[in-house]
Order: sequence, then C-alpha cells, then structure tokens
Amino acid sequence: MICAIENLVSASVHLTAMIEHRQIRVNGIQMHIAEQGTGPLVILCHGFPETWYSWRHQIGPLADRGWHIIAPDQRGYGQTERPREVASYDILNLVADIVAIVKLSGYTTAAVVGNDWGSLVAAHCALLRPDIFRQVALLSVPYLPRIAGTHSPTEVLQRMYRGKEFYQLFFQQPGRAEAQLEQDVRQSLLMLFYSLSGEALPEKRWRPVVQKAETILDWGGLPEKMPNWLSENDLETLTQEFRRTGFAGGLNWYRNIDRNWKMTAFLVEATINQPSLFLAGERDPILEVYRNYEKLLEKSMPNLKGRILLDGVGHWTTLEDTESVTQHIAEFLSANCTG
Repeated sequence: MICAIENLVSASVHLTAMIEHRQIRVNGIQMHIAEQGTGPLVILCHGFPETWYSWRHQIGPLADRGWHIIAPDQRGYGQTERPREVASYDILNLVADIVAIVKLSGYTTAAVVGNDWGSLVAAHCALLRPDIFRQVALLSVPYLPRIAGTHSPTEVLQRMYRGKEFYQLFFQQPGRAEAQLEQDVRQSLLMLFYSLSGEALPEKRWRPVVQKAETILDWGGLPEKMPNWLSENDLETLTQEFRRTGFAGGLNWYRNIDRNWKMTAFLVEATINQPSLFLAGERDPILEVYRNYEKLLEKSMPNLKGRILLDGVGHWTTLEDTESVTQHIAEFLSANCTG
C-alpha cells in the first residue's frame, strides 16, 4: 500500500513538473495561470469545485503536440483573487478575464475549452468574442442557449421544483452552502467527486433535487475506497486549497444566474458558429439535467464537429478518462485550426 501511494504521488509530481506558474493582472484582479508549451494558444477553463489542477493530465500532452496551453485558476478560485462582491462574478466579467489572458499573452486569437461551469464561460467567449475565439470545446455541460421568456432562471426553477430543493437554488443564499461545505472540506470534495463520477454506486449517485431538510452531504454518497482516478495526494492538494480559500468564490458564480439572464437578453436563440466539440461522460448526472440541450446541439452549434459520450464516465471527464479526453481535444484542435 505504501508503494502504491508513493507511485501515485510520484506520477502527480511528474505531471506538473514542466508546468510554469505566474500571476498576471487581468480585468482588475490578480490571476494565477498554469502554462506550458509554444504554438497556437489554447485556454482551459475549469469548473466547480476545481482549480487549474483539474487539467493536469491534459496540459503536458497537449503542449507536447504543439500548443501553448494556459489553465487559469478562474475568478474566485485557487491562487486567483476573490472579490467580495457577488456581482463581480457575472458572465461578462468571467469572459473578460479570459479575453485579457489572450491579449496579455501576446495573441489575437485562441481556442477555448471549458469543463462544467468552464463550459458556460467557453460558450460565452465564443458568443461574445468570435473574433478572438475561433474554436470551442465544451465538456460535461452542453451549450445552454438563451431562450426567449419573461421569467428569470430562479423563478423558473422554483416553479419546477416547488416544495423541493434544486441544487442551484440552494446555492443562492450567501453563506448557506459555504457553512456546510466548509465544515469538513475533504469529506465534501470526496462526496462531490465520487457521487458525480461514473464509479458511484446507484444508491450513492449525486441527486440534483432533494428534500429541503437534507444537507449537501445527503445529495450523494462517500466511497468505501478512493476512486481509481483520484489519489489521496490529489484530494489533499484540492482540500488544502479550498480550506484556504473557502467555497464562496465558486458559489458566487451560481448567484449570478439571474444577473446573467438580464445582461444577455441580446443573445436570445444565438448559435455558436465556430468549429465546436462536445464531450461528456455518459454516466454524468449533470448531463441528465441538461439532456434536452444536449439533444439540440446540432442546431445550437451548427458547426459541431463531434458529440462524444465516454462510456462509464461521469462528470469529471478530465480525470476519469484522461487519455480519451486529451486525444479527442487534440484531434479536434488539429482538424479545425482556423488561424
């Protein structure tokens, strides 16, 4: 067992050994970025609750194939600044952060790849700045086009799940989710990573809708042993980071869904027209929430080059099937280079 743990730690150290780290000033905040390689720029946007570290398996291999890879700790996460104001985390700021990375890195164009919440950022990068972002790959969460309507997202969700608790509504009240998640950071992260993964047993799979009396830890289950794709060292790395930063930064992204809705009325029925890719795990509980959007991708992303579901994989695509994810992204970028 000791040898096995040492091997996992050694592999993790090897993955990140060639990655360079620096702080840059973007859009009014200090942002930490991890980067490697030279060539056309590709920006990797993580989700919740993650950091740049979730791309550790992809950064090196993609850099070796001839791209300049940058994976930021996005606004509110990791070693990047965490503004106090909830409004600082709206979608326009999140996109502006990525635009600034491109410009400060000396590029005029880039490809953008996003996972989970990072998928929404990547999609809006493509929508708002098609002059910069020429290719877009969305992982785990499909493009969610703005639909014409008079009710805000939280109003719609409250009507849909009346008498119950939908996870995005639970996150709306500042301090509420933080208190539960931060009570035992390691246990919270392990529950989320395991219960949303393809390895989760049916009775321990994450549930997006729960009874109002349930706590976050009731939404999923804990594994009897560590998942095959997550080492103790990796979990400890993320645990230390979230113990230091807390979860408020990431949760504030959710607290802007109504604000984002108001700010993007001009995007009603907008399509993503760049060459695009969608990649997800076929056992992802989040994908079940957005299944209708996934089925409409050929219409909402008319230049879609691939819609790929990975067998046996859950929500954490970049971790659960590292080689397939890297290969699909590399093939997409190579085949659809637009300059």
